[in-house]
Amino acid sequence: VQLVESGGDFVQTGESLRLSCATSGFNFDGFFITWFHRAPGKEREEVSSINNKDGRTTYEDSVKGRFTVSSDYAKNSVYLEMNFLKPEDTGNYYCAAGPASLWSMRPRLAAIHYWGRGTLVTVSE
Repeated sequence: VQLVESGGDFVQTGESLRLSCATSGFNFDGFFITWFHRAPGKEREEVSSINNKDGRTTYEDSVKGRFTVSSDYAKNSVYLEMNFLKPEDTGNYYCAAGPASLWSMRPRLAAIHYWGRGTLVTVSE
């Protein structure tokens, strides 16, 4: 099983980034993918999730209207489109996968089976 993030970069406030999560080794259609954010010195937090079985999505309040999560079933990949970036968006972003049957489990972290290694986003003021 592999989840490989890419797309992290150094940007200015207000700019955009697109993160990618390329997956392999598990049944993509039967899993949900969650993007987690770990800001410097803080705990890892859920940002957004997409259920590949039925297309449902969730967003953390601070990113609603700015971030969009999507899946490409042909490429077994998930994307996080990040617009109007803020300095508080700085940190490592991880994609993680859990079975779609555990979509309703909270905290989401408890339902995760597989993790990527992360990609770094830095937003300067």
